[in-house]
Amino acid sequence: MPTLLPVTFAPFTDPEQPVLDVPAAGALLRPWRPEDAPAVREVYADEAIQRWHVRVLESDDEAREVIDGWRAGWSDGRESSWAVADAADAAVVLGRMVVKTFDPHGVGVVAYWTAPAARGRGVAPAALGVAAAWAFEAGFHRLELVHSTDNAPSCRVAQKAGFEAEGVLRQSVRHLDGWHDMHVHARVATP
Repeated sequence: MPTLLPVTFAPFTDPEQPVLDVPAAGALLRPWRPEDAPAVREVYADEAIQRWHVRVLESDDEAREVIDGWRAGWSDGRESSWAVADAADAAVVLGRMVVKTFDPHGVGVVAYWTAPAARGRGVAPAALGVAAAWAFEAGFHRLELVHSTDNAPSCRVAQKAGFEAEGVLRQSVRHLDGWHDMHVHARVATP
């Protein structure tokens, strides 16, 4: 019988989720707050977000439920989901950044979106770079992200944040308009 590697990887064990500065974008990564619900609902109503996310939020209460799930990810040890907020006014939501455990031995998945008003300002690649640095310091060995091959802006974010393209997953995710091929990007911790 093969020997199994011990599972000791637990990156989300601190009592408080960290707040991280993103100086290159004048932003910070902070835990989600219930009062972020209107901003989250508004983002999920955006046509560009709806193209890549099948979720629609009909009310602020529904958005708060989603936020509660994101917040629980930290205490459950599954993920760190941050609001990307304006550094000058932390109540202004610029986007979302998440690092999730994919494999208990140190492989994670990252995902992100940017609010319409923050697009084109370099917020997503800067926040992704900061989140990746945090993840590697927390013990992740590899971080992966996938996006539709039709989502050129997401591809640019991945490349700007140092996530190398590794291949294509053929027809692996269903969006509103059907099955999409997905680009796979990854970064690994350097020794």
